[in-house]
Amino acid sequence: MSQDNNSGSAQPNQRIRRVLLKLSGEALGGSGGGLDQDVLRTLTNELREVYELGLQIGIVVGGGNIFRGLAGAANGMDRARADYMGMLATVINAMALQDSFESAGIHTRVMTALEIVEVAEPYVQRKAIAHLEKGKVVIFGAGTGSPYFSTDTAAALRAVEIHADCLMKATKVDGIYDKDPVKNSDAVRYTQVTYDQCLSQRLGVMDSTAFSLCRENGMPIRVFSMGTSGNLRRACLGEDVGTVVVP
Repeated sequence: MSQDNNSGSAQPNQRIRRVLLKLSGEALGGSGGGLDQDVLRTLTNELREVYELGLQIGIVVGGGNIFRGLAGAANGMDRARADYMGMLATVINAMALQDSFESAGIHTRVMTALEIVEVAEPYVQRKAIAHLEKGKVVIFGAGTGSPYFSTDTAAALRAVEIHADCLMKATKVDGIYDKDPVKNSDAVRYTQVTYDQCLSQRLGVMDSTAFSLCRENGMPIRVFSMGTSGNLRRACLGEDVGTVVVP
């Protein structure tokens, strides 16, 4: 507890000035899916702590709490059509995040890979960077804009495009383990792991396309749990939270 009390005077790690946060859609939903307003408020409070540090923040959000393209395809839908439906679900989540953030005084922009100009700006790399430099949180919706790519891959792509210092992936577990910690009580958490280890050992926190994109562009990944209050702030301060993936 003393560490939490002292962290208010800490300054951000100078190497981390711009981050890309990946949030799953499931993280925003209640037990029955959809959107949980209590979860949104908690997340907003966590993000505001980072926002007030002056860090530039981009967010890629999934849509699994509303519709998941892979699940639709597994039930007989055309895969591309199902994926587009999933992209639209991410836009709903992005708009919900924007509403919650702006209610708390956090200036935001929603940018989408699919053009829905009535509700969001079309994604343009230079405009996104300009918004970040002006102190706005930029929420990226609609994934990559193409079917067959996950929102993890979208997060890796946007992190590289906006020149983020780190890709932060918030999950339900506190890092990357050598095996599923839910099913294996003897699972060991890595504090640091390489891209090649993630790929060769199939450590399934992100898909292989996302890992490969980060590896090819030297983009560090930090995987941590949003279930612990203050973890996002500590991760952005460069503290030893979760697991970091490095070359």
